[in-house]
Amino acid sequence: MLKNKSYIGISFVILIFGIYAIPKIVERIKNNDVVKADRLDKVTPDTHSVGNLKKIGPAPKFELLNQDNKTITNESYKGKVYVLEFFFTTCPSICPKMNASMLSIEKEFFGNPNFGIVSISIDPVHDSPKILKEHAKLLGVKSSNWNFLTGDKAYIYNLANKGFNLYAGENSKVNGGFEHSGLFALIDKNGDIRCRYDDFGNPILYYDGLDKKGVRNIQQDINILLNE
Repeated sequence: MLKNKSYIGISFVILIFGIYAIPKIVERIKNNDVVKADRLDKVTPDTHSVGNLKKIGPAPKFELLNQDNKTITNESYKGKVYVLEFFFTTCPSICPKMNASMLSIEKEFFGNPNFGIVSISIDPVHDSPKILKEHAKLLGVKSSNWNFLTGDKAYIYNLANKGFNLYAGENSKVNGGFEHSGLFALIDKNGDIRCRYDDFGNPILYYDGLDKKGVRNIQQDINILLNE
């Protein structure tokens, strides 16, 4: 008896649902509106598509000497897209790979007056303008818009660690005596740091200068910024 009452109750619920829902479904089919459920209407559009680069904020200001003993500032790159790194000329570990990556970037955009590169030494005691000029020649640098910069050590470390948040430090226990990031910063024509998003929709902040994919990505994004 109880089972029969349960069946009757379930049947009644189904009947009420059918009376309420079926006419709405039929109406949606007639209006070709089946997929426009409320929750689908509220889905946030994808803002992480290729070409939509995140603006991190203004790049820190800097004023340093280049390989020709000339003062170079962030204003020297106003109206240009540029890539910035921290390195040192006697680096025995990651710098040669970073150098190779920068050279491939230079080659890709060589002759474009709206593109440049900034390489700032974290060993300014050794890396004088003369040493930097010899280093640029050794690498085979051709672009007049690639500046190798040196200056006061405390100023440069503050610029790296607090300005760009790209780690640089001294460590007598490591080969070469210095530690630093292998990442490249990308700055647009307005002086803002820009980057792409990762596969999860998070801004990557900086590009891996040690990885072929990272170099390819930054080349693609340089093109985007040059055409903005």
